[in-house]
Amino acid sequence: MKLYSDAALAKILDKPIFRQISASADELGLECYVVGGFVRDIFLERPSNDIDVVVVGSGIEVARQLQKNLGKNPKTGRWRAHLSVFRNFGTAQVKMGNMEVEFVGARKESYSHDSRKPIVEDGTLEDDQNRRDFTINAMAICLNNARFGELVDPFDGIADMEDRIIATPLDPEITFSDDPLRMMRCIRFATQLNFQIEDDTFEALERMVDRIKIVSGERIEVELNKIMMAPHPSIGFEYLQRSGLLQRMLPELSALDIVEKKEGRAHKNNFHHTMEVLENVCQHSDNLWLRWGALLHDIGKTRAKRWEPKAGWTFHNHDYLGGKMVPEIFRRLKLPMGSEMRFVQKMVELHMRPIAIADEIVTDSAVRRLLNDAGDDINDLMTLCEADITSKNEVRKQMFLENFRMVREKLTDLQEKDYKRLLQPVIDGNEIMEMFHLKPSREVGTLKQYLKDAVLDNRVENEREPLMRLLMERANAMGLSTEHQEQQ
Repeated sequence: MKLYSDAALAKILDKPIFRQISASADELGLECYVVGGFVRDIFLERPSNDIDVVVVGSGIEVARQLQKNLGKNPKTGRWRAHLSVFRNFGTAQVKMGNMEVEFVGARKESYSHDSRKPIVEDGTLEDDQNRRDFTINAMAICLNNARFGELVDPFDGIADMEDRIIATPLDPEITFSDDPLRMMRCIRFATQLNFQIEDDTFEALERMVDRIKIVSGERIEVELNKIMMAPHPSIGFEYLQRSGLLQRMLPELSALDIVEKKEGRAHKNNFHHTMEVLENVCQHSDNLWLRWGALLHDIGKTRAKRWEPKAGWTFHNHDYLGGKMVPEIFRRLKLPMGSEMRFVQKMVELHMRPIAIADEIVTDSAVRRLLNDAGDDINDLMTLCEADITSKNEVRKQMFLENFRMVREKLTDLQEKDYKRLLQPVIDGNEIMEMFHLKPSREVGTLKQYLKDAVLDNRVENEREPLMRLLMERANAMGLSTEHQEQQ
């Protein structure tokens, strides 16, 4: 963070766009301020392209005046800036190339208990700053020429940034009750900036968690994805868990935060393990959906958990059960149900496969099967599996990682030999149906899988003649022949 005087702020803002906004507001005799995240990020020395301008009066009129002052292109006769007006919201947007400026009139808001939509009235700058979510977002810098660069910071947001604290300008309970999405934004900002949530603010958040039910799934999805893409998303999920929000949004993950002990034997805390895996993945990938795969990879463990007197606590088939849970989680959280969901489901279902291979002799057959099932996502799967090794036993950890290195080498070798192309047997289901006069059925699937397994296990070359011999042997054993007619 860096502190600036008003004169230094004026120098930072001494750019054509701000001078043009200043002139437009002065021509109309209206107070005008740049506010919110753009101001915050100046002090935090973070890049920001979101320019929000508050006008004490009509923001739409200042936006119109700005477009007028910027003029038209003499060659095309078109305005240099594109103006969009949203009269129902009292806002306007001016876009010039890659730069966008949002204009709004200063306002005060009041809320009903069952809605996030406020009753809005015209207000002063003070009213507008009072309605802001956090002190670090409630600062304003004047753009009028007479006060250009003057900071207005009524809630000491500068001090909170110095202390790396997220706090609300007014009573946090009222702030969160009025607009419960602010609870998610509170945690999101703490995660993105690596700030602490101030004690009174967090305690109010804990008390108000049930209010999250009036927030749409789409708005929650946006905040969750922003948390997920932060440098250290586990900060956010720890806050979500501690506050009780996670239990209301993603109870399957929250339920992993438990350690059960029986006969002196305890299993690990799988929530804490998941956070470690998520952080490990984030060190190597900024793929949002791989991060979701890491978050959900052990989601099936609560359902799979069993006590076995000899083995202790077991989680057999948690990968299979977890994969079945992914579509419902995505549907509930309003996450995309297409290729993104299928990718995450694949990561969850397959995340134990490389570990099982690495725990034994790394055979070509096992790696072929893995490559066939993972397809083009094999590198992401390996990244997740390597991140999943969080054992405190360094000898065992290094053994797994070394075996994973061998798995990767074999994957590379097999890919270079174009096994992906060879993995599908040259005799397909259509030919099998034609040969044995079958319709699509379990019998056809059994024969196809038999040939595929033979190729994957390297028991036979993926060539027509040896595969045909194998097919006929298996078909005879099933009571099928080329004369077989399906019963009508």
